[in-house]
This record gives sequence, C-alpha cells and structure tokens, in this order.
Amino acid sequence: MMRPMDEPELNSLGFAKPPSETRVVVAMSGGVDSSVTAALLHEEGYEVIGVTLQLYDHGAAIEKKGACCAGQDIYDAKRVAENLGFEHYVLNYESNFKESVMDDFADSYLKGETPIPCVRCNQTVKFKDLLQVAKDLGADCMATGHYIKREVTANGSELHRATDIGKDQSYFLFATTQDQLDFLRFPLGDAVSKDEVTRKHAERLELCVANKPDSQDICFVPNGSYASVVEKLRPGAVKSGKIVHMDGREVGNHNGIIHYTIGQRRGLGIGGGVTENNEPLYVVGMNPDKNEVIVGAYEALARDTIYVGDTNWLVDIPPQGVEINIKVRSNQNASPARLHKGNDGSYFVTLDQPQFGISAGQAIVCYQDTRVIGGGWITGADNKSLAA
Repeated sequence: MMRPMDEPELNSLGFAKPPSETRVVVAMSGGVDSSVTAALLHEEGYEVIGVTLQLYDHGAAIEKKGACCAGQDIYDAKRVAENLGFEHYVLNYESNFKESVMDDFADSYLKGETPIPCVRCNQTVKFKDLLQVAKDLGADCMATGHYIKREVTANGSELHRATDIGKDQSYFLFATTQDQLDFLRFPLGDAVSKDEVTRKHAERLELCVANKPDSQDICFVPNGSYASVVEKLRPGAVKSGKIVHMDGREVGNHNGIIHYTIGQRRGLGIGGGVTENNEPLYVVGMNPDKNEVIVGAYEALARDTIYVGDTNWLVDIPPQGVEINIKVRSNQNASPARLHKGNDGSYFVTLDQPQFGISAGQAIVCYQDTRVIGGGWITGADNKSLAA
C-alpha cells in the first residue's frame, strides 16, 4: 500500500521524525548482541543512551566468563559506549533483582519446581523497571539485543520468532505485555544468522566485544551449581529425606530435593534390584511437604495435560479454546496442542502427543505459526490418557 503524500516517512524504529530527533535507550549487558544493537542505532544517527544494570554482588564467586551482567560485562558495555561516543549509565538494581529473581529462584527450587530465572528477569527487572527508566529519560522507545521480531500490523504490534531460529529467544519473552511491546524494539530480530551478521557488524564497527563468547549460564549461578546458590540464599532450608518409589517403597535417601529435577535419571544413588530387570528409574515427582523425591519408570513421566497460571496473553483467548503450538523448554521444537480457557478463568493445555519431563515452575510458551500469543507458568500436569 502506498503512503499518502502528506504522511511523514517513518524511520527504522517506526517514528515519523529523523533518527537524530529520536531518543532510544538500549539495554546493554556487555555482550555482543546488545553492543551491536546500540552501535548500529548510533550509526544510523539515533540519539542512543546505553543503560546497564548491576544486578548482583560482583564478588569473586560470581564473576566468570560466559555470565551476563558481571563486573567485566559492565566494563565492556562502558567501553563500547565511550568508544562510539554516546551516553551510558550503570544503575544498581541489586535489591530489585534479588527480590524479584533470585529469591523466587530459591523458593521455587525448595518447592520442587524448575524455575526459569531469565524469564522472571525480563518480566520484572528488565521490561518493567528498566523500561520505566527509559521512559523517565524521555526515550521514544527501548531497544534490546534479543533475537525476536516485533511486527506492526493494522491491529497493533505483534511478537514473532526471530529469523534465526537457532538463536530465537521468544521462549524467554512470552511475558512481554502489549504495552511493553509497543515501546520495545528488537533490531536483531531479522538477522539471518548471528555468526554471519551480528558478529560481522561487531568486527566492522571495531567493537571490543566482537569475539566475546555468548552467555550460557544463569548469570548469578557460579559454575552451574544451582544448589549452592539456593543454600546460600536459604541457609538451613535444604534437608535430607527419602527417595520413594511410586508404589510407596522407600528406595534411597537424598540430601535435598533441590539437587533433583523432573526427568532426572543419573545420580540418584539407588542400588540395583528395585525394579524388575533392573530397569532405570527416573525422578517423576516431588513431595516438598514430606521432603520426598518420587521415582518411577520413564513411562510415568508422560503428560498430556498442562495447567497454566500467572499467564500473559497478546491475543484474546476464546472460551472454546484455540489450536496452538507450545514449547516447555527453550531448546525444543514447538509441538501441536490446544489451549483451553476454563469457566473460572483458568487455563490449561492439552497436547496432541504426551511429553516427558514436564515440571511445575517451567514456562510454557504458546505460538500460532511464528507469532507468540503468550504463555504462563506451569502449575501442574496430568496424563489424562491413563484415566481414559
């Protein structure tokens, strides 16, 4: 459709004014993605303000390569801004981060759940607190280095999977509200390949982070040891208990349910002779009230109905339900399912094919084709086919 002659041309961020008159706050973690985002917008002529959040105590136990928002990362973000010549601020959000993300992480593990702190961080600190900071700074929008697409249609802005499916981060952003989405921008969402596009930009722009490795771990979890973080945050809360078979037999002991996850097979410390033919056992459930780890056969992990709470939807969900695809892990392929809305306003999902290893506390993200329509937090799951 042609633009009317009297309608001003939109810039690349969707505003009807020159880039030089458009102020954009860029959330800079110190990694290559957010650094390239800020650098490209600065190169286009936008008024860029970089903001980095100090999210936790940067002691020796936390600082490590591959973790975002650590001391080195703050330094790297500042260097990028200084070298390119735009403003950069570091804000201390340790208290907010601990209350909203770290405490939730610890409490979830103690309840036998599998939390996703990166989603909580986006849901609270980054897309709530930081977004408000951007507005207070008079920004027209806030940009991030996430690999996800924001598409504007006649009905408003939509959230879609990134072009580079291998780097797509939509799973971690399902909790983005419509108001937040209207203010956010994701310049890297259309990148065909991170390695071929983003890093080449970083090299061309001579950014100090051009060869910096991607973040892999949860930023506040040193060496991937979730249990040590929980024990530090909740001293004395981790207690030993019994490992119980689904049939009621006590088959072993554990040193804290935080050391186990649904679907786990290795490291259970259970001797032979428990099952016929010594078939392997898996963690199939937790009973935090009794401090028990429940084990059983792999088939017992199958779930075809998922109950969802604390939801966020970017479309209206009809009472009769809707066909969708879902992901319960960030690195899995989307699976066909149906989303239902109960009479009490609750939501649940029925799967076309059962999935294994679903745990309370995980996020479930719902898609229609490439569009993210929302999601929520798993509160429980059943296998209805067994009752049929």
